[in-house]
Parts: sequence; C-alpha cells; structure tokens
Amino acid sequence: MAVKRFYETFHPDHYDLYIDVDRAARSFSGTSTIHGEIQEETVLVHQKYMTISKVTVDGKEVPFTFGDDFEGIKIEAGKTGEAVIAIDYSAPLTDTMMGIYPSYYQVDGVKKELIGTQFETTFAREAFPCVDEPEAKATFSLALKFDEHEGETVLANMPEDRVENGVHYFKETVRMSSYLVAFAFGEMRSLTTHTKSGVLIGVYSTQAHTEKELTFSLDIAKRAIEFYEDFYQTPYPLPQSLQLALPDFSAGAMENWGLVTYREAYLLLDPDNTTLEMKKLVATVVTHELAHQWFGDLVTMEWWDNLWLNESFANMMEYLSVDHLEPNWHIWEMFQTSEAASALTRDATDGVQSVHVEVNDPAEIDALFDGAIVYAKGSRMLVMVRSLLGDEALRKGLKRYFDEHKFGNAAGDDLWDALSTATDLNIGEIMHTWLDQPGYPVVNAFVEDGHLKLTQKQFFIGEGKEVGRKWEIPLNANFKAPKIMSDVELDLGDYQALRVEAGHALRLNVGNNSHFIVKYDQTLMDDIMKEAKDLDPVSQLQLLQDLRLLAEGKQASYADVVPVLELFKNSESHIVNDALYTTAAKLRQFAPAGSEADKNLRALYNDLSKDQVARLGWLPKAGESDEDIQTRPYVLSASLYGRNADSEKQAHEIYVEYADKLAELPADIRPYVLINEVENYGSSELTDKLIGLYQATSDPSFKMDLEAAIVKSKDEGELKKIVSWFKNAEIIKPQDLRGWFSGVLSNPAGEQLAWNWIRDEWAWLEKTVGGDMEFATFITVISRVFKTKERYDEYNAFFTDKESNMLLSREIKMDRKVIAARVDLIASEQADVNAAVAAALQK
Repeated sequence: MAVKRFYETFHPDHYDLYIDVDRAARSFSGTSTIHGEIQEETVLVHQKYMTISKVTVDGKEVPFTFGDDFEGIKIEAGKTGEAVIAIDYSAPLTDTMMGIYPSYYQVDGVKKELIGTQFETTFAREAFPCVDEPEAKATFSLALKFDEHEGETVLANMPEDRVENGVHYFKETVRMSSYLVAFAFGEMRSLTTHTKSGVLIGVYSTQAHTEKELTFSLDIAKRAIEFYEDFYQTPYPLPQSLQLALPDFSAGAMENWGLVTYREAYLLLDPDNTTLEMKKLVATVVTHELAHQWFGDLVTMEWWDNLWLNESFANMMEYLSVDHLEPNWHIWEMFQTSEAASALTRDATDGVQSVHVEVNDPAEIDALFDGAIVYAKGSRMLVMVRSLLGDEALRKGLKRYFDEHKFGNAAGDDLWDALSTATDLNIGEIMHTWLDQPGYPVVNAFVEDGHLKLTQKQFFIGEGKEVGRKWEIPLNANFKAPKIMSDVELDLGDYQALRVEAGHALRLNVGNNSHFIVKYDQTLMDDIMKEAKDLDPVSQLQLLQDLRLLAEGKQASYADVVPVLELFKNSESHIVNDALYTTAAKLRQFAPAGSEADKNLRALYNDLSKDQVARLGWLPKAGESDEDIQTRPYVLSASLYGRNADSEKQAHEIYVEYADKLAELPADIRPYVLINEVENYGSSELTDKLIGLYQATSDPSFKMDLEAAIVKSKDEGELKKIVSWFKNAEIIKPQDLRGWFSGVLSNPAGEQLAWNWIRDEWAWLEKTVGGDMEFATFITVISRVFKTKERYDEYNAFFTDKESNMLLSREIKMDRKVIAARVDLIASEQADVNAAVAAALQK
C-alpha cells in the first residue's frame, strides 16, 4: 500500500531557516518558517529526532502532534490556501553521518571537528522541519548561528550575504529539493578560481591537508563546469560551485547544489605521488557530482523510483566529460573495468532489482542505492543510447529536456520524449525493456544447417527462474546484421557468405557497450581465437569477461578458461591485464589455502607474471608509458601471490630503503611493498608501526595502502588485535569500517575472526552505521568470501530473521543465492579446474 506523501497536504514555496548549533552541548535549535499553499487542513511536515515546541500558521498558534514513528508533524492548520507555517524545534547533534553532524580529525596531534551535513535521501528532516520529498521544490534562505571562534569558515549552497549579531545570512537559493540543502563550518583550508563565465570554483578541506592536495580537484572542477555548460547548452545557474572534503562521510560524495561534499579520499590527493588510477577515480567522482548540478539538481526526479535518472546519467557523464578534459587517459577503458564488470556480475543473480523500481514506503528508499545497478547498469544503458543517437542528437535532446523541466521535476519518460525528438528511433520503447526488467540476456550465436543463428535468453549465475523476458538488443556486430535484435530468435542467413563478406571472425557487441554477453559455438569461437592476439584491448577484455561469466553461470567450464589465460599474459594493455587477473582470481575459489591446488595456482600466477615483472621491474622508470605504469601493479600483485622469491626480496629491499619515510614510497608500488612486508616479514612491531602511520597521516591514498597491508597478517594474534580496533573510532572511523572488515574476512587466517565479530557485534554495528544507505553492503562483502556449505548454513542461520528489515531484505536474499551458486560451482568443477591448472604448468 502506498504511503501518503506529505506533498499532498502542503506545497512549500520558500523557507526561511534559522539554525543555531551549539557544539559544546551537542545540540541545535531553530525555526523553520515555510511559505506555501496548504492543500489539506491537516498538514504533514517532516521531522525526525526533534522536539517541536511551537507551531504557528499565519502567526497564530495551532494544535500539532509529532512523532518519529511517521517521521512527521501533524499540524491542524484549520484552513487551506496560501499560508506561512512557522515551527520552533530543537534536536541533538549525532554521530550517524546523517543530518547535521560532526566530522573528526587531528592537526599536529590536536583533535578538532568540522560540522557538515548529509541530507540525501531523507535526512533534511533531521536538520529542519520541511516537506522532505524531491517534488516539494522551494527556495531557501538560511540564517546560521553557532558557537563560533576566530579562524572559522562558514559555507552553504549560496554565497554569504551578511553577518549580523553572530548570525550568518546566506543569499536565497534557486528552487530546489530539500535533500540538496547543505552547509558546513569549522577551520578550513581553501583554494578558489573562476570559470570563463564567472562562476566561483572552490575546493575546501580541513587544515590537516596542504594546499597542494587541493590543486588537482580545483582544476578538474573548473574545467568540468565549463565543459558541462557547453555540452548541455545550459548555463550553470548558481554563482558558486564549492567542493568540500569531510573527514567523516558515509558515501563517496554528494551533489548538494553549490556546495558538493566528498569523502576526503575522493577529492584530495598529492599530485606528486598518487597513482594515475587514483587521479582518474578522483576526476570521475568530481565530474559525476558536477554532472548532477544539471541532471539531478536543476531537473530532479519526481520521486525516488526514478533515482536512476539522476545517478545513471551522472555516471555516464563523468566518463564523457573526463574523456574530453583528459583524452590521453582513455577513461572509457576504466568504464569497462569498473562499471561494465560490476553491472554484469551483479545483474546475473536472480532477485536483483531493476534499474527503475517502484517504491512507496520511505523505509525502502535507501535500499535502492545498489551501485552496480542504479549507477553502473543504468550508465551502461545510457552509453547504449549515446551510441545509438550520437553526441549531436544527444545534446539536442538534452537541451530540450533542460529547457522543458529546469527548476522542476521529471520522470524517465520525459527524458526519452526529449531524446526521441532528435532521432527517428523510439528510444523509450528500447529503454523500457532494459530499465523495467531485472537481468540481461546471453545471446547464443551458432551455426546450424549452414546458417548463422542467434537466440536470446536471460543469463543467470546460480539458480534463476526463467520467465520469458526479452530485450531490444543493440547487436553492434562487426558484420552485416540488424541494428536491434527484438526477437527471441534470429536467422542471419548463410554463415560462409557472411564470413567471406566480413573478412574476419564474426563477433557481436563490438566495443562491449551493450548490456549482454555472447556464447559462441565452437565453430565461431575457434575462428575468434585465431585472431585473439590481434584484437583491440577492449575486445580481448570482453573475451575474457564473457568466458568468466559463462563459467560462473555454468554455461562454460573454468577448466577450459585456464589455457586462454596464457594467450594474454604478455599483453601491454592494462585493461587486458585487469581482465586476465580478474579471471585468474576466480580460480582461487577452487584452491583451498595451503592445499596442493593452492600451490599449483600460485605457480601459475608466477608463470603468468614473471616475464612482465622482468620487463617492467619494480620501480617506475622515467618516461615510461601510461600503459606500463598501470600494468605494473597487476603483475607485481600476481608475482607476490605467485610467491616469486625475487619479487619478495626486491619488495623487502625497497621497504628497508624507505623504512623511515614510507609515505614517500612511489604510490604505484607502495601497497605491494607494504603487503609483502606484512605477509613475509610481519611482526607485532610492524603492525603497530603501520597502524600508527595510518592514524597519523592525512593522505587518504596512503591510508588505503596501509589498510590493504595491515589486514594481510598471517598471525592470529595480530589479526585479533586488528579486529579489536573495529569499534574504536579513534583508530578506524565508522566510514572506513567496511573496508577493514572485508580485508580481514578475505584473509583465510582472519575469516573466522571477522565472521565471529560481525555476528557478536551486529547490534552495535546497526546502531553505529545502520541508518546509512551503504549498511547493506556489509552483507555483500560476506557473500564475496563465503564458499563452503558450512558457511552457507551459518549465513542463513544468522541473517534469515533479519529479512524483515526493508533496507536489508533484498540483499540478504540475493547474497544467499550468490553463496549457494559458488558452493554448487565448486562442488561440480573443483577437480576439473585444479587438473587444468596442473596441466597448464606442464607446458
């Protein structure tokens, strides 16, 4: 049953917000004065965790009730029509990283805090009473007071207008949704510039960071705003675009209009010692959030069922813009290794959500943020649309969309209608088959009676119920074939004639931009494999990717995949190496730690990587190509997994050389040097040294490298010590806990310890991060590790009674299937796969 939307009772037009924050008392109070039109005499306004002391309508006190059960205030307005509702309230400052909250950090050993906000999805109601629904757009005038001391900076969506009696007044915003309101204050460092059109661009951090760490993002943000103004043919409508790094932040970043907030790792970096991969990642996060300033902020989804409309589009645009800003980075290759791979794996489990999901109860909303679907799969859909339309038609359609809906709300069909004006294709009809249905097809390509035939059927990893879904599939063939496959079966005619006309092996989904995989019969596959070494990197990646997925879905055998790895071991393309070692890593599930199979698999890793390590060496060289720079981490990691004695020795020698200045280790090799030291030269003293550096450094990349190494300890005593830090926010911040938990759980020596911990501490975990949209991913992490019948039974015993929690229900059910599929795959394939690995070593 649909839950009543508060917007039905009251349409806000303008908010005058007065908020007074008392950090010392860990509380705040204020008045939310809302101008608008009352639709029903009983008005509903959102609040959560507040005490409401007074409500007036047009200056007269009126009766009201409030409660956290319905997250609202019921106001007996006694009238309809234009009115001003004023609500006096108070509330606590919490450590949930939602609403108004403190972020903690240290400068020179002194503890400090920065106050910031996070209102998406439904947390503005924790900061001020409001109609907290995307459709309820209004303008906002913020007046902010706090226990201010000298040297503090105050930021909000709009520039400051004036300060009177210690109150900071900000200019009125444009019409926007409540979840995009933001403000922050505290001691900050900043760098600013202006775009060609005069927009103020700023990057802000705590003073624990140096100015140098702000330069990279400032440059990207400036050029991104300029690019989007041109591409969207729609001016950026605010005077400022500020980017703020918060030390405690649950998500990656948040597109608050004019004041975008970020996790520090995704905004700040040392340009002199950061990997190219990390620079690409930060650039795509910044351009993702800035794409939202139009797509999400200027035009906003009408309701949360169209969340994908915001996220999928921003996810595509982050790549499109970075490709324009830094063409030498070949950023679309990163799309193939991250978004495409993530979407294809997740979307193959029966029970996965579709991109577009019906949602009524606000309690369900946070469960929608499935990154692999709403972000990754959705962006693949839009990449498909872009390849069908071309950029000129895409831009023309987008301009129409913004012109028609700016400062308002829209649904998916509004976008398709706008794009369809720029093409003769029915974009809506094609896209509905992809967005409204979960899953994707495997296209079987085979020669029968001399004819090349294609069939489509939903692809599953693990058990899946066949319900006859079909898709409008852009085939992207490298031979004469229809543009779109609409039918379940297709006869393309005489195979030999098609082959002769093409002059090369016949392939589908060239470019890997459509969301399907291909299963070729032996005739077609043999032909492709003859040309495999001459294919472009994306096609080679795709070959490995499709084989891996087919093997996971038991439509091919991993035993047959093993010999294919050898073909690509000396590739100089980093994305082919990514696909090679992603596939090789899947073989680990068949080789229990310490077994003969494990020994053989490590020997295979060594065989695959040794020539590359010899070619590239451990230390970066002046003038080497970007491909070599990005390939080195894959082969060094493989070499260490392969227990190559020379690699272990070299890594240790490099560690000894840098022992007193580990932060200065070249970032490309730093994690592998540290991991090798912990795995092969570990001690209690080393763990303590590394965790000390982890606590002291403000460099987020160095922090990640230290964490990656520390969790690799083989010593149970050290692992127990690490697990004991999980609840200590002075050592491991709640925002980083999932990564630490995952690291220990993935370590065979720590799996039991981490699994015991999460079961024992579930109530604490739920209390600490349970309101966070990322909370369910703790379960996802578990599903990636468990692979035995015993663990499957333990998973069910612990999680079955938690399915009643709307935020967790889908994840628990899906991950049960993920683990069951792995257990089944291992049981049926283990002997054959391990035999294939042993055979590969004999060659």
